[in-house]
Amino acid sequence: MDTTCSIHTTFLNRQLHGGLCPATKHTSLITTDKRRTGSGRPVLCSLVTPKTMNTRTLLERQVPREVSMPAKFGMFGGNFVPETLITSLKKLEAEFIYALQDNEFQEELATALRDYVGRETPLYFAQGLTNYYKNKDGEGAEIYLKREDLNHCGAHKMNNAVAQTMIAKRMGLRSVVAATGAGQHGVATAAACAKLSLSCTVFMGSDDMEKQSSNVLLMKLFGAQVKPVEGGFKEASSEAIRGWASNLETSYYLTGTAVGPHPCPSMVCEFQSVIGKETRRQAMEKWGGKPDVLIACIGSGSNAMGLFHEFIEDEDVRLIGVEAAGFGLDSGKHAATLSKGEVGVYHGAMSYLLEDEEGQIIRPHSIAVGMEYPGVSPQLSFLKDTERAEFYSATDKEAVDAYLRLCRLEGIIPSLEAAHALAYLDKLCPNLPNATKIIVNCSGRGDKDAGMVLDHKLT
Repeated sequence: MDTTCSIHTTFLNRQLHGGLCPATKHTSLITTDKRRTGSGRPVLCSLVTPKTMNTRTLLERQVPREVSMPAKFGMFGGNFVPETLITSLKKLEAEFIYALQDNEFQEELATALRDYVGRETPLYFAQGLTNYYKNKDGEGAEIYLKREDLNHCGAHKMNNAVAQTMIAKRMGLRSVVAATGAGQHGVATAAACAKLSLSCTVFMGSDDMEKQSSNVLLMKLFGAQVKPVEGGFKEASSEAIRGWASNLETSYYLTGTAVGPHPCPSMVCEFQSVIGKETRRQAMEKWGGKPDVLIACIGSGSNAMGLFHEFIEDEDVRLIGVEAAGFGLDSGKHAATLSKGEVGVYHGAMSYLLEDEEGQIIRPHSIAVGMEYPGVSPQLSFLKDTERAEFYSATDKEAVDAYLRLCRLEGIIPSLEAAHALAYLDKLCPNLPNATKIIVNCSGRGDKDAGMVLDHKLT
């Protein structure tokens, strides 16, 4: 399968709306450029932010039809949606581009990330975990945690939620619609909407509401309406999209996952990329270089792309994603989309999917509710096919063991999602040279999972 694509770098070198925006090179997307690497591997270029432009809400200005960014990563991504949604998605894309070039927006976002979200998050040296994995000679990798669990509301999800609610408000849309699995995106969205005085409706699977009742309570405390949907996260996502599509003039669909039609995956990736940018700077401050290995759990891909995005051009940095193997990859009860999936289209984009022989979507399974999604980010699908990133899996049992290990060695409670990334250290660390620098994205706090973990250990 040939997944090599041409350069996706887009030059916004046309005057936007009568000269409101200067010429800008927008390249904050994964691309492939054989001329630069000689290998066809993904290339990442940073966004160049120009001078402040005179911005107005999208509802007040004409949106130039030619203004766009790449919608696909090789064969993955795209806009497989009804024509009724295309105009709204193009408006969203144009507003996203404007926002990225607007100093006022960037300053407001930086302030919110610092004072509301609580960034930057620490790069924490896990001494107890490091000692646990040392060999009999006292040698081993050095393990660090990127502490996204310390963000406001306890997860990386707030990075994206606060940015997208700001965009919704710029567009004059007062009603936000979202879907959530583990509840972390729902809580973050509800909190951000409360901050900006926006109404919020969160769709959540009835099974997940029972498992994550504490997060349901938090959403309601922030003023959100939580609507139960029979099933899990994939069903909740479908209902949220339907809810948005039925009220396009006043509602905003706020996705927390790096999936869905363009520009949704690119927006989530951009707003989560603060994780990797901080990580690079912090690594330089702590040991004067780059990390050797980055590890993140893979549900749909938002926290992984947030960490990986900054390092895609650094081919000496290993990028490792860990999926949910559930009861085992051969059990049929897992959420290992990249390990066991096939290419298909779901929720408006092409990516790897879990599907049966007839092409019907299979319901995924994981003890970590936030990893129960049958698709995955188109960016990660591209990284798999170009072999820039490695993807493995961890079972429910391995994730529970890793959860408890971090609690008892470091006094840190990881989410069960993040525990999947921690679980892979068991297989990785024995094969690494001494003093290898590993960074694991601790993407969320695990208070919500404590009861489930204890129940699991007792059964």
